[in-house]
Amino acid sequence: MLRPRAVAALLTAALLCALTSACAVGSGPAGGGRPAVSLAASDYLGGAPVHVAQERGLWSAEGIDATVTTQPTGRDALNAVLGGQAQLGVVGDLPAVTAALGGRELRIVADLSRFDDWRLLTRTDRQITGFAALKGRKVGVPQGTNVEYALSRMLASVQLTATDVTVVNLAPNQVTPALARGDVDAGVTFPSFYDSARTTLGDRYAELPFTGYTARTLLVAGPEATEATTTAVLRALLKAQREIAADPPAARKAVLAQSKGALQAGYVDAFQPRYGYGATLSPELLAELEQEAAWAKAAQSLPGSADRAALLRHLHPAPLTAVDPAAVSVR
Repeated sequence: MLRPRAVAALLTAALLCALTSACAVGSGPAGGGRPAVSLAASDYLGGAPVHVAQERGLWSAEGIDATVTTQPTGRDALNAVLGGQAQLGVVGDLPAVTAALGGRELRIVADLSRFDDWRLLTRTDRQITGFAALKGRKVGVPQGTNVEYALSRMLASVQLTATDVTVVNLAPNQVTPALARGDVDAGVTFPSFYDSARTTLGDRYAELPFTGYTARTLLVAGPEATEATTTAVLRALLKAQREIAADPPAARKAVLAQSKGALQAGYVDAFQPRYGYGATLSPELLAELEQEAAWAKAAQSLPGSADRAALLRHLHPAPLTAVDPAAVSVR
């Protein structure tokens, strides 16, 4: 038989185990009884309102306990949402479209920002002075991201398609080294790598600007996101947007601090003003999604419908309508 002291010890251990398990399971109320919400973001400036909200502690004022994880790209943030590691995600428009076409459960809650200052990076010795000169060349690009779609629009501007070039799938940070080695003739990557390409290539650096594609950074909700927490997140992000507009230099400092070294001050100072911030759900967004869906179906043989009605079903305007009715103009 067990001694009384041993029995007491066993009972205490069992009680502690039960309490620990109860605290660990689920995503219910966290610190101070606030509901917990997980959000997957990336380092890129399209999601600057998330970084400002995190740096300024705007979540708790809306009654939520938010955990923000930083992913290498918006595509990775989307995978975190689809895989159940995050309830909400800050993603590019193209990954969201491909997920919708693939039949994934995904709700587009808001268009957080817009950007159209793209560059085709190349080398002077490749003599690519126009997009038509890309025919027959090797072009490095991170496939499955907005950047791949930007390349498609560059090619379409001179009546070319991806079949007219050799597309080399590279991570965003691999485009510059591939150019330096001569593995590719040109590349398209995220704006945060423009300066490093200029520095690495030196006198060999060349670029072609392109403004024919407006990339959008979206807030998307997965199946585990609740209406209440999604609406609270949007309220915090709208506050962050107002702070960005009211004090741009302070907002840039907040974004830089949250990047924890992933972004450089020069890049943030130069490029954050080139983004248009403001959570909306507009006809322009839906038209862009339609164009991207048609391209994605042709380029990736995705099964879903690319028509307006099918894409409209993936828009979820209720949370944004609750916090800013004037921002929702799509029907």
